Amino acid sequence: MARRLTLQARLMVAVIGMVAVILGAVGLATGTILTSIMRESLDTQVSEASQLYGSPNDSAADILKNGRQEVGTLLVLRGQYGPTTGAYVAADSVVELTSAQIESITGRPDHDTGRVDVSVEGLGDYRAILTGDTSGAFLLVGLPTSEVTETLGQIVTTVALVTVGGLLLLGVVLAMIIRRSLRPLRAVASTAERVATQPLSEGAVHISERVPASEADDATEIGRVGVALNTLLDHVETSLEARQRNEERMRRFVADASHELRTPLASIRGYSELSLRDRTLSETTESSLQRIQAQSLRMTELVEDLLLLARLEEGHELVYGSVDLSRLAVESLGDAQAAGQDHHWELELDEEPVIVAGDTGRLTQVVANLLANARTHTPAGTTVTLSVTREGSDAVLRVHDDGPGVDPQVRDELFERFARGDSSRARKTGGTGLGLSIARAIADAHGGELTVDSSPGDTTFTLRMPGKPIDPGPAASEADPSH
Repeated sequence: MARRLTLQARLMVAVIGMVAVILGAVGLATGTILTSIMRESLDTQVSEASQLYGSPNDSAADILKNGRQEVGTLLVLRGQYGPTTGAYVAADSVVELTSAQIESITGRPDHDTGRVDVSVEGLGDYRAILTGDTSGAFLLVGLPTSEVTETLGQIVTTVALVTVGGLLLLGVVLAMIIRRSLRPLRAVASTAERVATQPLSEGAVHISERVPASEADDATEIGRVGVALNTLLDHVETSLEARQRNEERMRRFVADASHELRTPLASIRGYSELSLRDRTLSETTESSLQRIQAQSLRMTELVEDLLLLARLEEGHELVYGSVDLSRLAVESLGDAQAAGQDHHWELELDEEPVIVAGDTGRLTQVVANLLANARTHTPAGTTVTLSVTREGSDAVLRVHDDGPGVDPQVRDELFERFARGDSSRARKTGGTGLGLSIARAIADAHGGELTVDSSPGDTTFTLRMPGKPIDPGPAASEADPSH
């Protein structure tokens, strides 16, 4: 696809092109008028030069020698009974025409009288007056057109050079004017580009970029664009600040509500457990208490997840240390195998342990969640592969399965809160919808990244942890079976 011209280039092409067409038309009209005028002048000179006098027996050369004719005057004559002679006036003498030159004139197929254009071999083009009669008499008097041609050539060359020079000068001046006029627009574009690079989707946002006051003048059309953009940025910044305040208020509310709900939920669970110890309970009462206990446990899990998310977003809940991802993968895969015996589990590790700085408990939670997610949302017989590698300075943990893949309709929202890969609300497949959200929050809190790439038969969750390799120390020794 051809690259489109900039606004400045299009304006310059349009203006210079229009001026060039106008100047070309003016030059063509001027050349046509000058040509007509100079030909008329030449015809007048030819008429004056035709007033030649001589005796009937004089040759063309004799007649030209007796008069005072302009240099270049051409004369060819033939009497009723005499021979045909011809001559022309050179710079310092009268030169007779050769028979071939005379024949090229008298042998013309058109012998009409009047003004004619003739070409003489070796002399060039002439404008002439031709007279003759039926008896064979022939008289032609002419002047060369070379002077007219040279003059017109000089005029055309001069006009062309002046036109080209004028267009170049117009281009320079136009470029300066347009560039200066579009400077506020470029300032607007530059400001918009800088704002576009800022992360505005989450967290505290402060948009400090503005179009300079010198380029935001509401007295001009382009300047008003800068004023409008500054007004828009002020409004966006205010809205983002309000959104951030609402998010912080909601986060505090969720954290406080989750914290406050833990105690009554623990009480409900405790009283239900205590009541279930009573052997005198009826079957219906015991079943009801068991359901109360199960639901309280589920709600407690949900509250704990919400509280964890709120604390992670506030920058809490992480206890850093040296984490051996290789050992963590081995232990997590063992737990997943016990829970999902109808799946095939594979482990791929580097020869050297992959050690990172992080919170062991939380990273274990991420890996366990990814493995449970692969087990829950894939059919029996699916192969799940857990791999840990070192790529440059990054530690990369991948969970791959050859199951049906993630539904494209939910893929973009997979890491959002309460997003479900399965539309059902069944406990086995639906879950609370917070697992992947918590996993990504833990990855973000570590400065890492959790992503998914899915297609039918090929789904991979990738946890990338930044940082330079850490000396494994005792952690590696514990992971080594030889110790």
